[in-house]
Amino acid sequence: MSVFTPSPRGTAPPDGDPTTQDAPSRPRRALAALRRRRVWPRTLTVLAFLLVAFALLTPNRLDRLTPGAFARVPIEGVLGVVVVLVLRGRARRIAAGAGGAVLGMLLVVKIVDMGFYQVLVRPWDPVLDWAFVGAGLEFFTGEYGGVGGVAAPAGAVGLAVVVIVVVALAAVRLAGVAARHDSGAARAVAVLWAVWTVGTVFSVHLVPGVPVASSSTTRLAYKRVLAVRKGLHDKEVFARQAAVDAFGATPGDRLLTGLRGKDVLVAFIESYGRDAVEDPEFSAQVGAVLDAGGERLRKAGIGARSAWLTSSTVGGGSWLAHATLLSGLWIDNQQRYRNLVAGDRLTLNRAFHRAGWRTVGLMPAIIRAWPEGRFFGYDQVYDNRTLGYRGPRWAYATMPDQYVLSFFQRKEREARGTPVMAETALVSSHAPWAAVPRLVDWRQVGDGSVFNAQGGAGLDADWPPSDRIRAEYRKSIEYSLNTMVSYAETYGDDDLVLVFLGDHQPAPLITGEGASRDVPITIVARDPKVLDQISAWGWQDGLKPAPQSPVWRMSDFRDRFLTAFGSQPTAPSSPAPR
Repeated sequence: MSVFTPSPRGTAPPDGDPTTQDAPSRPRRALAALRRRRVWPRTLTVLAFLLVAFALLTPNRLDRLTPGAFARVPIEGVLGVVVVLVLRGRARRIAAGAGGAVLGMLLVVKIVDMGFYQVLVRPWDPVLDWAFVGAGLEFFTGEYGGVGGVAAPAGAVGLAVVVIVVVALAAVRLAGVAARHDSGAARAVAVLWAVWTVGTVFSVHLVPGVPVASSSTTRLAYKRVLAVRKGLHDKEVFARQAAVDAFGATPGDRLLTGLRGKDVLVAFIESYGRDAVEDPEFSAQVGAVLDAGGERLRKAGIGARSAWLTSSTVGGGSWLAHATLLSGLWIDNQQRYRNLVAGDRLTLNRAFHRAGWRTVGLMPAIIRAWPEGRFFGYDQVYDNRTLGYRGPRWAYATMPDQYVLSFFQRKEREARGTPVMAETALVSSHAPWAAVPRLVDWRQVGDGSVFNAQGGAGLDADWPPSDRIRAEYRKSIEYSLNTMVSYAETYGDDDLVLVFLGDHQPAPLITGEGASRDVPITIVARDPKVLDQISAWGWQDGLKPAPQSPVWRMSDFRDRFLTAFGSQPTAPSSPAPR
């Protein structure tokens, strides 16, 4: 048996002796492991707290997403801790998980709202806005191709599910922490409740415009409940409105008597809003186009009158504005649009058709079957597949505005020689404003192959940089207006009447916050009798409406137009002519 003899004080232990070599390091490793085991749960708890606080306090608009938005006390969080402290065991976990899931869904709603405010200048409607999912998917597919157009929405849905689950798990974790430290949690609740109460009573603000006492998440949830209720009842409200139609039963020989023999073109110019005319950043150039164009038309013996209409939409949803103007009903959501096209409302197109005009639609952005065309009352619809264009694409715009107007002139006005009423949606000024065509000689337009020399911009065209996007938007509006003026100047005989207007204002990234929903509208005619019939409207002479020019709701235009041009209303109870 060997005997261990300790080393002299101050000397090193023998090499290779595990008993003495690792003695000092074992406690350090154990302490480090203990610290790691403590740090990780604490880190998770902090992250859970930050996530829940973010979900409670984040606003639903990007322009309000500032650090000051989080200098608030959310009453929902305070009450949530109270519930956690009252409940026990499984009931606590279920309540925390359910509350967290609801909070996660509200966070998703806030994020969706941010997008809607940026584009449509309003929050998302959970009942009426699902159609914009399809429209957004179509736009995204057009911009980024089929794979990207499918992958992005699928990824968005997956991300929404992850957000809801993660927020729910965070709430469960915080509930467990509060339960284990119930006395400290109770004291925190008392302090926060006092702060919230004082903030409410005395309207305390740590940041200007941001009250310390917050109940924004509760208000958001309440407003969505009201929106759901309103959306579910909107169908009945709209049905009552649609049942009233002063001209619905008017026979054709009593419609539009003041326009007999005229070719009438109603042209919607994409995103041509009031800001294009009045915003200082646009008004000089766009105003110059309108002033110069009006002078050119005057010298050619052509008159014009202009005013404002308030659109039913903004930033997108052009079809809602088209339906509003043509039907005389306020169409501001997809449910109303579907109900409209499923009925037999007298549209402006149908009125012309009933009165003996040939009616056509020129729709360059429509790339598939469009059954709504039958409702609007077209004898024929020309879409992207039948317009015969052989030139390049210009980002979203499948063809230049000039080609569409040239096609109308050649195929309808010149080839047929009978009165025609046409409606068109001109899209050269549609986002993303990545490229703008140039006007060519009208005699050279042909099948559009002349535009190949300009290059165009395919589906993969990038958005202009943020510092240039407003300028590119302005250029696109200038192009569309110059095209309308040039068409009227070139082909504006005594038998042509033009009605051109904006469908809606562009998105806030162009107009900024707080812009109106007004759009310009202009009627152009060489025959002075046409403009004499609207003299009582008080519209401005020329192509540019004055700031004080009349402003009508877009839904008022149909009846005012029919009345001005000689249509006679018939009692709604009378049978509609077949």
